[in-house]
Amino acid sequence: MMDYTHLAALRAIIQTGSFDAAAASLNVTPSAISQRIKTLEDHLGTVLIIRGTPATATPAGQRLFRHTEEVALLETTLGSDLNGLLPNEAATPIRVVVNADSLDTWFIHAMAQVGAQVGAQVGAQTGGFLFDVSTDDEDASADWLRRGEVMAAVTAHAKPVQGCDSIPLGSLRYLATASPDFMAQHFAEGFNPTTAKQAPMLMFNRKDHSQHQWLQAQFGKRITPPLHLLPSSRGFVTTAIVGLGWGLNPAVLVRDHIAADRLVTIGDAPIYDVPLFWQFNRVTGHALQPLTDAVRQVAKQWLEQ
Repeated sequence: MMDYTHLAALRAIIQTGSFDAAAASLNVTPSAISQRIKTLEDHLGTVLIIRGTPATATPAGQRLFRHTEEVALLETTLGSDLNGLLPNEAATPIRVVVNADSLDTWFIHAMAQVGAQVGAQVGAQTGGFLFDVSTDDEDASADWLRRGEVMAAVTAHAKPVQGCDSIPLGSLRYLATASPDFMAQHFAEGFNPTTAKQAPMLMFNRKDHSQHQWLQAQFGKRITPPLHLLPSSRGFVTTAIVGLGWGLNPAVLVRDHIAADRLVTIGDAPIYDVPLFWQFNRVTGHALQPLTDAVRQVAKQWLEQ
């Protein structure tokens, strides 16, 4: 069995980026941190930390870091279950990956809700939870689970990743929208394959195929318009309002703009629904239960069921 004081040193270095900062966070000397890492590396027979500015983990070090964070999460839940019999611990990060549109619309409300729930349940018994949130396309987020880089993900894939459970959340509704001036300039002769091929289109990044898929559903063939690449959900809306291009925007972000005539919908079928699922590591499933409950509850309020 590995010495968890050594693993705590590894975790602190990766979190803070330096041996000195790790030592300060653990209230020990930098030489003690260095010795713990050397002992751990000697025991495992491999380099775990690349000394630099900042200090970074090798693949083996990153895997141990993930293990240590999972253990810390499990111990947080254990402390709550044992009614404070364990000593107080620092707040535990929950590593999740979420598509940017969910993060900018409904997911933060789930984070706030679980924070309130956990605070009420554990009080001063433990440090509760922190969030370590990454963003990626909903079609790619499941890969983070496969690589073990996160504990949970909002994904477009219903089939659970090996070792994970999958829960349907509902569909995030998008509307194809553009400014009235853009419509007058590019679709004065109607929205058809010819005009759609020439009108600038907004795309979040190279992983984003939503606009192309929506166009194919409209016309029965692939359309390839000129592109603006813009990796910002709210920037997407603003860019459509100022007339640089058209795009699929989350309905909750554009309803007020449509009501105020700053944006209009495109075509006879402007709706595009993306089914979303919550997948989480089965090992940490019990520890993640407050977050899972909050995600399901908030999703019912924000997503199409």
